[in-house]
Amino acid sequence: MLGGVEIPFERGLSGWSDADVLTHAVMDALLGAAALEDIGRHFPPGDPQYKDISSLTLLAKVRDLLTVNGWQVNNIDATIIAEKPKLSEYIGQMRKKLCQTLDIKITKVSIKASTSDGLGFTGRGEGIAALAVAAIKEKA
Repeated sequence: MLGGVEIPFERGLSGWSDADVLTHAVMDALLGAAALEDIGRHFPPGDPQYKDISSLTLLAKVRDLLTVNGWQVNNIDATIIAEKPKLSEYIGQMRKKLCQTLDIKITKVSIKASTSDGLGFTGRGEGIAALAVAAIKEKA
């Protein structure tokens, strides 16, 4: 699961929720931009209510938390780092899922896929990493 999209692949990611590293990176970027700590603080691993939960459900909770604190999402820029699987054909679906959950235009969500050219744990195919930057603004 990446960006709320199930990617067919012989290997998967392991985590307390659905292990959607892209959506987790986006949530942390949003929470950080609003100085609201991180996802571990709000959705602690080991808490039974979050076992196998959709990361998009958690992202909606982050969106609501921002709203309560007087913020709204302006835009997201994210990068997924993985040697395999190839992700280009899924990027559009991921953008759509994230913008729908955040209630922003699709033109406000950028997602890129990259490799680490065989270096590190991502290069060896032992995992996937994601980085995200979020811009928020005070609610009008």
